[in-house]
Order: sequence, then C-alpha cells, then structure tokens
Amino acid sequence: MSRLGVLSTIISLTLIIHCSMLPLQNLISLTPCCLCDYGIKEDADPMAINQTYVVKQENFDTLYSIRQNSDHLLKWDCLFVLPEWLQAWWTEFGNGARLNIVSIRQHGEILGLAPLRINDNKASFIGSTNVCDYLDFIVAAGKEQVFFKSLLDCLDQQGIAQLEFGLLRPDSTVYTSLVDVAESRGCKVFSANEDISLELELPATWEDYLSLLKGKQRHEIKRKFRRLHEAGHTNFRIIEDPNEISEQLPTFFNLFKLSSDEKAHFMTDQMILFFRASAMAMAEANILKLYILDLNTVPVAVSMCFDFNHTLHLYNSGFDPRYRALSVGLLCKVLSLKDGIEKGRRKYDFLKGAETYKYRLGAGEVPLSRCRIEL
Repeated sequence: MSRLGVLSTIISLTLIIHCSMLPLQNLISLTPCCLCDYGIKEDADPMAINQTYVVKQENFDTLYSIRQNSDHLLKWDCLFVLPEWLQAWWTEFGNGARLNIVSIRQHGEILGLAPLRINDNKASFIGSTNVCDYLDFIVAAGKEQVFFKSLLDCLDQQGIAQLEFGLLRPDSTVYTSLVDVAESRGCKVFSANEDISLELELPATWEDYLSLLKGKQRHEIKRKFRRLHEAGHTNFRIIEDPNEISEQLPTFFNLFKLSSDEKAHFMTDQMILFFRASAMAMAEANILKLYILDLNTVPVAVSMCFDFNHTLHLYNSGFDPRYRALSVGLLCKVLSLKDGIEKGRRKYDFLKGAETYKYRLGAGEVPLSRCRIEL
C-alpha cells in the first residue's frame, strides 16, 4: 500500500474512533472537508498527523453542561451568548429559523462554539439587535485560527452561502480572527458601523470616581442627591435572590412602561415573556441584579443590571415620570454604578445607545457594527 493509502486509512480510522465516542444523533455528517489536514503532504509521516477535528451539533442542554465544565478553556466574554440568554431568546423569537449550535473539537478539547441560526442559506447568531446589544462566538484562547478555518469548512459543506452578524464590538472574535481567515480564503467581507455602546473603567473607590468627573458634573450629582434626600425618606434596594426578583419584576415592567411612550410600545406581551424568562434564568445563574430606588416607600426608579465577567452591565431601566424633577432615573443608575465600584467590578457597561447622561457620567464610546461574509 502507498504512503498516501496508509494516510487515508489512518484518517478513516480516526474518524471512526471519534464517531464512536459521540452520540450518533448529535454528529454532523463528516465528509473529508470536516477533517482538517492543513500542511499534510503525501510523503508526511502518518504518525505525525494530529490535526483531525470533529464537528458536533449541540443543543441548549449540552451548552449548559459545557458552560459549567471548568475543564473547557472557552472564553465566555460576551454576556448575550450565555446559554440562559440564548435559550430564552430562541423560545420566544426562534420560529422560522433552524437551530445550529456547533462545537468544534480536537483530541477531546472544545476549540470553540458557534451559536447560530439558519434561514435558507444564511447563518446568523442566535439573537436580535433589539434585545442583544452585541454578540460573538465562544472560542478558546489561541485556537481562533483553527476554529474558524474548521467552521467555515463545515458551514460551506452545509450549503451556507452567507454569514450575517450584528451587532459586533471591535474586540469580537469576528473582527480579531474570523475576518482574516475568511479573506485569506477569498471570501468577500462587508462591514459598516451602525451604533455605539458606552462603557466606563471603574476606579477603586467612589471618591476616586467622583474625582474623575468634570467639576460641573460632580457638583450636579451631589446636588441631585441632596434634593432627593430633602424630598423625603429614600431607600435603595439591591435585589439578587431569584424569588425576590420574581416578586419585583412587575415593578420593573410598570416603571419601564411608565418611562416613555416608546418603551411602553416596545414592551409587548411577547417581549414581557422574553424579559421574564431571561431575567429569571439570569437570576438563577446569579447574574441579574435589580436596583430599586424608593421614595417614601414608593418605588420610583429601577435599573436592571447583569453582573458578569467583572463588569456590571446596565441592561434596562425605568422610572415614574411624576418624579422626573428629582432625577430619580439617573440617580438609580448612579447608585448601581456606585455598587459596582464597592463590589470591586472593573467596568460599568452602559450598553448600546448614545444617551447624553452616559457621557456626563464619564463613559467612553465603543463602536458597534454589522458584518457580512459571503462564502
């Protein structure tokens, strides 16, 4: 038998071994394009071949298991691709698409995860820009190149002609790795800025934070707090227990819809189901915090934040417009920021949107863009 024949036999045996170790119903049909043989020459030593990979179709249950397994070295940097969030979104908004959560493994190690949905011949992230501020892949550090090469091979095998992603941060793996891999294969890449997010590096103490603000803004915050305390008895509650969060969600929905006509229109019955499901899932994962500001025992403002990856993310908020003159909505956010500092968080992410108050509180811009890749 020729050395090429030996090579083909070994690759086939490797495929059989991989397949025997995984549930049959969870495996994508593996054709030669799903066997990485980068750099292998006909006269290579067959015993040196160690670049085979396996593509596995995941579901939400296996995604939870992967997330909870500390042996996997995946970087879960993006809040909006956590299993809790993805499943809540898919349950309410996934109709009409095909779920395609893909893991790529090499020698038992998970190189990365692609949480995708398929419409016709187009693949996108699970999620939508109206409730997911930015999205990304989940990839092990240092494995980005082989992960994306393998992923593009197998998406091409599935008949996917286009990848469409939005919104993305500049530090997403799409921009730091996938675009280069795609362009090296001759794929066409299109990108356009669409929105911005704002975030703030948090200092060690509250006083340090105040000292970072411009004099006028520092004075305004102190003045607004003084006026609030003069208006009556104030109480600031931090709700983290899932049972208490469940009890307080009606308060959140009420204040959210009272804030503006736009928010009231946004919070449809379907959106309430999504918010409730995602909030409770994130609460059970010890990620969600509800900050509620009371004035004379009446809830007047609320902020919903996610405490994840050393960052406090301000996801949504609401306030009673009868107390607008007391700036209760702004002060509730400021108090959540103060809690982040006191808890030792490194960053406060105001998330998508260029509202003026974010700049006044010291945040800096992060551009968000869409990306389309034609395979």
